[in-house]
Amino acid sequence: MSIRFTTKARRGMVALTVAAGLALGVAGCGGGGDGKKPEASASASQGGGSNPSAQEGQSEQPLAELHGPDGLSLKITSAKRDSGGFLTVNGELKNDGSETAVLSSQLTGNETEIMKNGQSFGGATLVDTKGKKRYYVLRDTDGRPLTTTGVQDVKAGGTVSVFMQFPAPPASTTEVDFQLPTFSTASIKISA
Repeated sequence: MSIRFTTKARRGMVALTVAAGLALGVAGCGGGGDGKKPEASASASQGGGSNPSAQEGQSEQPLAELHGPDGLSLKITSAKRDSGGFLTVNGELKNDGSETAVLSSQLTGNETEIMKNGQSFGGATLVDTKGKKRYYVLRDTDGRPLTTTGVQDVKAGGTVSVFMQFPAPPASTTEVDFQLPTFSTASIKISA
C-alpha cells in the first residue's frame, strides 16, 4: 500500500521526526537530581496510525486541565506552532479513578473518514472565538487523523501522553478554546 503525503504533511512529519530526535537526545541527559522525570509528550501509536509528537522544553505547569468521565483528566502541556503551518497540542491523559477507564468512541469524532481508522482523538477542535473559526484535527491523504491513535483505555492511576495536530490559526491569534468530546472546554495559549 502506497502512502502519499501533501507537501505540508511531509514538512510536518519531518518536523515531528526532528522534534522527536531532539527530545530523545535531551531525555538522555541528566537532571537536577530532584527525582522528577522530564516531561516528554511522545505518544505510542498502535496499528500503523499517526506518528507521535515530542517537544522539548515544556514547562511543568500545564496550560489547562480538562475533566472528563470516569475520573479521566487531560492536562494540556503545550500548544506550539511550527514553521509548516501546523499547531501541535500535547497533553497527558490521566485516570484518577479506581478502575480502568474505557475511552468513549466520541473522542474519535463523528466524521466517517476518521471513524473508519479506529480509536483516536480526531474529535478534538480548536475554536478561535475572536476570529470566529473552528479548526479540526488534520488528516493525511488516506484520511487518518494526525493524533495519537489506538488508545482504548487507561488503567487506574495510569497516564498516556497524547497529541493532536491542527492547522495553525493566524499569527495574531494567541489563545483558542480547546474542545474534546465528553471533556470540559478550556482556553489555551499558543506559543510560537
